[in-house]
Amino acid sequence: MSILSGKNVLMGISAGIAAYKAPFLVRAFIKAGANVKVVMTPASKDFVTPLTLSTLSKNPVHSTFYNDEDENDLWNNHVELGLWANYFVVAPATANTLSKMASGTCDNLLLATYLSAKCPVYFAPAMDLDMYKHPSTINSFETLKTYGNVMIPATSGELASGLIGQGRLAEPEDIVRFIEADILKHLPLYGKKLLLTAGPTYEAIDPVRFIGNHSSGKMGFEIAKAAANLGAEVILVSGPTHQKAPHSLINIIPVTSAQQMYEAAHKYFNSVNIAILSAAVADFRPKDIASQKIKKKDSTLTLELEKTKDILASLGQIKSNQLLVGFALETNNELENAKGKLKKKNLDLIVLNSLQDKGAGFKGDTNKITIIDKDGAIVNYELKSKSEVAKDILNVIIKKLNA
Repeated sequence: MSILSGKNVLMGISAGIAAYKAPFLVRAFIKAGANVKVVMTPASKDFVTPLTLSTLSKNPVHSTFYNDEDENDLWNNHVELGLWANYFVVAPATANTLSKMASGTCDNLLLATYLSAKCPVYFAPAMDLDMYKHPSTINSFETLKTYGNVMIPATSGELASGLIGQGRLAEPEDIVRFIEADILKHLPLYGKKLLLTAGPTYEAIDPVRFIGNHSSGKMGFEIAKAAANLGAEVILVSGPTHQKAPHSLINIIPVTSAQQMYEAAHKYFNSVNIAILSAAVADFRPKDIASQKIKKKDSTLTLELEKTKDILASLGQIKSNQLLVGFALETNNELENAKGKLKKKNLDLIVLNSLQDKGAGFKGDTNKITIIDKDGAIVNYELKSKSEVAKDILNVIIKKLNA
């Protein structure tokens, strides 16, 4: 999944031969998971049809303030378009349109929308070689960059005039990759590596049966997705679960047992900045695992159990600069038990949830947490969706990193 997944991308198309690439760019944004709307200059319709773009984007295409053919039709509100967008991408951006953007000229819907936009704006120039190098065009580039707009440089190659040089519109896939990379580098967890454990562990009794728990892995997977959306590279060590986290920044390491999770956590711990251990790891496992299925001969079965390795405590013993976060699921004396775990295991933060709280705990879509840090600060949160809880946890971590 791309960082653009679920985001609103408004594409602005101006009148140049490179507009023939616009449908491919729409498709590239859609493939990345973005919602796409298109606004065109009237003259750009000579190069690419609104029908093509509306079909691909699954949204109406706008090019004028109102419909000349229907006086009862609502006008196209440039302010609403500008506010809808998370990102505004003008591609191709001709010399004419760039000059108007730089000077604040507002003589068509695209330019009015640009002046109304509150979101980051990217522009991808496309024009002939001499136009691209003209001092007035260079001035437009520089002026727009001083406004905070981001330029996606044109590439070199054969141009429509037959000349060879810089001025070709960047390829659609390259435009999407450029924007993804630019978004990432401005996110608060960009450049950070995060180790995360999630889900249950299954401890084998025989080839068929196991000891496990009711953890679904939902909380851990929501943290993984939220962290990736904040720019972190996530190593997600997951026990058996049906949860999915399709994201280009999430690397899922599937494990089954506590021992496998222990080994995976230790393998990656030294390379990360943050470790969040949200998995519900089995505390005990059968001392001896039967090689064949145990037959149901007697009315009772006695199993001898032994302790599993404490992953969280073992990482607390070896941590250097990592920020280490643990979870505590408690049923009684919750706060005191969580504080004791925080200190005993050398954690920076612990996330407490109680099975006494309605809506918290395993399998559900909600959670209610308290976050305690090693300095004694305690913050209580209301019942929220697990996706919102994940954001709360990461916001505390970001503040801690920046302190």
